[in-house]
Amino acid sequence: MEPFLMKALQLIVALAFLVIIHEFGHYIIARYFGIKVEKFYLFFNPWFSLAKWKPKKEKPVFDKNGNERATWRDTEYGIGWLPLGGYVKIAGMIDESMDKEQMKQPAKPWEFRSKPAWQRLLVMIGGVVFNFILAILIYAGITFCWGDKYIPLQNATEGMDFSPAALQVGFRNGDIPLTADGKAIDAANDDFLFTTATANEVKVLRNRKDTVTIAIPTDFIARLGKEGFMTYRQPVVVEKIQGGSPASEAGIIEGDRIVAVDTISTRAYSELTEALQKYAEKPTTVTIERNGNTLRLPVTPTQGGKLGFQLKKITDIYPTVTVSYGFWESFPKGVKKGTTILTNYVTSLKQVFTKDGASSIGGFGAIGDMFPGKWNWLMFWEITAFLSVALAFMNILPIPALDGGHVLFLLYEIIFRRQAPEKVLEYAQVAGMCLLLTLLLYANGADLVRAILN
Repeated sequence: MEPFLMKALQLIVALAFLVIIHEFGHYIIARYFGIKVEKFYLFFNPWFSLAKWKPKKEKPVFDKNGNERATWRDTEYGIGWLPLGGYVKIAGMIDESMDKEQMKQPAKPWEFRSKPAWQRLLVMIGGVVFNFILAILIYAGITFCWGDKYIPLQNATEGMDFSPAALQVGFRNGDIPLTADGKAIDAANDDFLFTTATANEVKVLRNRKDTVTIAIPTDFIARLGKEGFMTYRQPVVVEKIQGGSPASEAGIIEGDRIVAVDTISTRAYSELTEALQKYAEKPTTVTIERNGNTLRLPVTPTQGGKLGFQLKKITDIYPTVTVSYGFWESFPKGVKKGTTILTNYVTSLKQVFTKDGASSIGGFGAIGDMFPGKWNWLMFWEITAFLSVALAFMNILPIPALDGGHVLFLLYEIIFRRQAPEKVLEYAQVAGMCLLLTLLLYANGADLVRAILN
């Protein structure tokens, strides 16, 4: 499958899963309090639905006071065709359905508006809470299944490769980060990249001997955008040779390390690819290290600048540390990682209001680019957990039409002991929907512009 289609598939699967969990949070709490839920939909269904099912309700169900009680059979379950989210339509509530006719009728005991404010508040925060709990459970599952495997920075003798934004502030490819604001940088910490990027100054080891101090600008996170901060430099160690390839004809064997193309040093794979492009279909030499010896071999790269070999995994080159966790041990780790991701996400959002931050905003295309071009369960769950945290936080923002907007009005009602006028709620809902639509168009339009320019 093409990388684009694979990314799109992962995006749809992840978002569908997160939407179902979010809406189920609203649904199950509403049902617990006896509130009727008229619809439960994955994706939106303007004009028509891809699938829907309404259970049969043979006879009404009554509570101990003789009032008709809502059940799960009152709900229409379906799948819409517009994959921009999902919704539950709760009876007696002003939401995106804008069902004004229902609101004109006398309130029924099983409607949202008939319940105490504290119950309505719990219904509204249900989706956010379920998303955050889901993220914690995913992180706990990742910890239990895969453990923590990392390369200590001091073991990465070739240092790190840095993004263009990081190079601009003074980092150099090959630097090994040592401290951030005086504290040792430890790759064992899940957020070591974030804490490094948000420090005031970072000390690095350069050329394996010099200690250099780099001042970090306050808008550094915004400058990084989608391109990231730093990654481990990948030494060019051969894992397998493709038969009949330029590498095979040159006599390169498994275990060789390529350190130069002609006179161009290639201590890292990122340097090798650029060097080979210069010598595509041109005879040259490669310098390799084999069993402590240095050899120079003649070779002619392909038209695409390839030699035809498989790269050895970086975790099979550098000494790694693996920390395993038992089933119950993984849950505190999941809680810690979930709260750390949430804290870092909230902290980084302030950069959105800077010039660089605003230009880095993206929509579904940017989210899809987070997924790898090939299916990888570990990365899929890590990205899904992060999106679950992001979805939880974004939904609790006090913006009308989002859960946080409803929460804001409910808090007003609890504090002042009176409901906001229905007209205010209606106008706020419309304004919020217009704002969200504008943001949606802007974010996805930015994706389209970047795709065209790139």
